[in-house]
Amino acid sequence: MSPYLVLGIVLGYFFVLIGISWLTSRKADTQTFFTANRKSPWYLVAFGMVGATLSGVTFISVPGEVGNSAFSYLQFVFGNVVGYWLVAGILLPLYYKLNVVSIYSFLDQRFGPKSYKTGSFFFLISKLIGAAFRLFLVAGVLQLAFFDAYNIPFCITVIVTIALIWVYTFRGGIKTIVWTDTLQTLFLVSAVIFTIVSISRNLNMNLSELVQTVSIDQHSKIFFWDWRSGNHFLKQFFAGMFITIVITGMDQDMMQKNLTCKNKWEAQKNMIVFSASFLMTVLLFLSLGVMLYIFAEKTGITIPENSDDLYPLLALQYLGLPVGIAFLLGITAAAYSSADSALTALTTSFSIDFLNIEYYDERKRQKIKKRSHLMFSVLLIGVILAFQTINNQSIVMAVFTAAGYTYGPILGMFVFGLYTKRNVKDKWVPLIGVSAPLISYFISANSEQWLNGYKFGFELLILNGALTMLGLLLISKKST
Repeated sequence: MSPYLVLGIVLGYFFVLIGISWLTSRKADTQTFFTANRKSPWYLVAFGMVGATLSGVTFISVPGEVGNSAFSYLQFVFGNVVGYWLVAGILLPLYYKLNVVSIYSFLDQRFGPKSYKTGSFFFLISKLIGAAFRLFLVAGVLQLAFFDAYNIPFCITVIVTIALIWVYTFRGGIKTIVWTDTLQTLFLVSAVIFTIVSISRNLNMNLSELVQTVSIDQHSKIFFWDWRSGNHFLKQFFAGMFITIVITGMDQDMMQKNLTCKNKWEAQKNMIVFSASFLMTVLLFLSLGVMLYIFAEKTGITIPENSDDLYPLLALQYLGLPVGIAFLLGITAAAYSSADSALTALTTSFSIDFLNIEYYDERKRQKIKKRSHLMFSVLLIGVILAFQTINNQSIVMAVFTAAGYTYGPILGMFVFGLYTKRNVKDKWVPLIGVSAPLISYFISANSEQWLNGYKFGFELLILNGALTMLGLLLISKKST
């Protein structure tokens, strides 16, 4: 693919996003930035959340991972769907009842300011590292595939990318994100469908033959029952459910979109429709993975050692220019649909939870919001470049895994606050928040030796949350 064509596509893509930003940010104030004035159409939020949930890492990894673990990822997604229903039934009504902008305000009302700051702090760390890590991986793919042809250094690619995200989000904030996420989801899903259609035509398959081929392929196995394996159904299902409750229902990034709906009922409709759309989209990704492996086998293409390279390799070198363009638009949309909303959520949480922006007049609010937005843009650049400096995949993955541990204390605090009436000693909550992930890591590192070969997977989050709840129980007393 011509580098000039690639450059034109990427620039055109961002010009469209900037155009949407201009249309959605006219007469915008800080309430527009944080809540979209609670006027977002629920169906747009539902569709756009698909792209925000499926990051660039998912776009690349899920199809390739089919060769290693078949359709076992669906077990996790089934848990996700139940988690979304629980968020719709339990957490959304709570947030609308409290009329919150930052969801961590619940911890302030329930426990006190230390707990409030602890929950928000863990979110800021998790989201900053997670968003930077996802952008780092996808930026690396784009750099190798395209931008090296222009001799553009990686640091310049990252700086320009974050600058473009800042440009189209700094005025409209979450209102702009709702609309840009919709466009980005459209590009992402279209790329997958377009690639599947292209492969089926290359292999002379019609729709019914395509469905039959995928369903009988050895890679389409869904359920796994070896209790020691990380792919065991119950492990994956409950991990998917709890992870969804935390990274959606207790995550400012995802909830901020839901809280832009007009009322609780529309937000709940959004979540239910989104859960169905998400399941169907993941099934498309997995089916694409089967078709990629079949195409490579029948055309004699060597499967890359790293399964993440399979989709980029075939899309850019073997399936023709239209598929290459679709892949480029899809991966760009997948990468930045999660990054732009993360930047907005980081700005919102820090401005409200730590800078108390709601106590100032509009002029002062605008100044605080702009400075926070710029600060987190710079921090994202710094963390991404730090990942590149480390340049050791195992260390980078360890850092990302460590960020995942920080959602455990948030889960424990929310569940304890929702389902007990006990009062905690607020000043000790930060200590509990730090201790629980450390103990979880220690248990996970020795589980195979202590628990007859048992290896923790995603369910470690449940252990982390349970330890947090136990710690809160020890520093609490009955409500009087």
